[in-house]
Amino acid sequence: MSQQPPKVVITGMGWVTPLGHDLDTVWAGLTTGKTGIDRTSHFDASTFPTTFSAEVRNYDYRQYVRHPELHEHVGLNTSYALGAAAQAWKQAGLDAFDGLDRDRLGLYLGAGEGTLDFVPYVGTNLAAWDADANTVDGQRWAAAAKSGPTAFDAAREAEQEPNMPLAHLAMEFDARGPAYNCLTACAASTQAIGEAREILMRGDADVMITGGCHTMIHPLGVTGFNRLTALSNRNDEPATASRPFSADRDGFVMGEGAGILILETEAHAKARGAAILAEVAGYGSTADAYRITDIHPDGRGAALAMEQALDGAGITPGDVDWIAAHGTGTQENDKIETKAIKRVFLPENEDKSKVPPISSVKSMLGHLIAAAGAVQAIAAVLAIRDKTIPPTANLHTPAPECDLDYVPNEARKTDVNTVLSNSFGFGGQNDTLVIRRG
Repeated sequence: MSQQPPKVVITGMGWVTPLGHDLDTVWAGLTTGKTGIDRTSHFDASTFPTTFSAEVRNYDYRQYVRHPELHEHVGLNTSYALGAAAQAWKQAGLDAFDGLDRDRLGLYLGAGEGTLDFVPYVGTNLAAWDADANTVDGQRWAAAAKSGPTAFDAAREAEQEPNMPLAHLAMEFDARGPAYNCLTACAASTQAIGEAREILMRGDADVMITGGCHTMIHPLGVTGFNRLTALSNRNDEPATASRPFSADRDGFVMGEGAGILILETEAHAKARGAAILAEVAGYGSTADAYRITDIHPDGRGAALAMEQALDGAGITPGDVDWIAAHGTGTQENDKIETKAIKRVFLPENEDKSKVPPISSVKSMLGHLIAAAGAVQAIAAVLAIRDKTIPPTANLHTPAPECDLDYVPNEARKTDVNTVLSNSFGFGGQNDTLVIRRG
């Protein structure tokens, strides 16, 4: 008889978000409909189609780390990960545990690229530009390339690489086990958590530091999403601009931050006397195989990821108490996510009341891109703990095609034992977790 794989549990969590830098503050904001969205301050966005975002404010990573000298030149994305990881590490009781085998302490992040060193980058490009010919001049480009070693800072250049948060966390916690980073767009940190779970299930580590971090609140990041017409342009009322499932939604709001979780096998957690917060019970991962920026119109990949996660957890759709939606606030995502949920939960067009409550924390946090899924997973654990589903803020007139229960505007007190958490990324990546009471 084959041996059952071990259960994987969550023993620590931490986040750094536009609503705050600790579990209690952020959760209080999410359950009261507070917004983290305001005018962009990281750069002058006054000439952009979108002049607002959800920024992390009043944050200094140095208050969290034990070895600040190792992280002197970190980018914003890594700085957020360090703070979130320190919180998770402490909550898991690992700061006071001497028996940890660091060779079996692993990392799996869904971390985005660091912030581009914009001024020298643009200056070097402009130096090669021949305005009269309206082209890049070869000789000028050669001269511009020669200026690189003095124009660019080596440390800041290195910190732009998406593997650098992984490197800094490895140094901070002396994690010498399996080390992975993925960047599957908005699905990245959900994928990281799911893959970290599988590493533990097959016995390759005892403890995994997992989650994600990202910021794209910089000129090129905002330009890219504006050109895709994916961002809200509601510049006259930014605080309520993120409107998932609403009839007047006009795009997502760019956010930033980090969410980090400590995962370990149930046996390892119990052996060291750790408090178990929840179980990561199921994981599904699929590709749409359709288009780069468009979800498949039938929601086939999203539906399959949900089905895989449910099957992996050994449960049925009727066992789910809350669906933590990807819920970005774009016309396409919300409509097709709703359709995908119906494919899974109402395969025979049954009574819509059989679909569990759905809500999107992006209505308050904005979209943290690669970090969004990890932050959502933490919200799932807290919803289970407090028997509270956070609302979808700013939802006053649901879109006709979004006709399910999205917990509008006010948190809902109810028993929450099992959560399905969705993350869908540009490129057609779909990842879903089942998180349930441990």
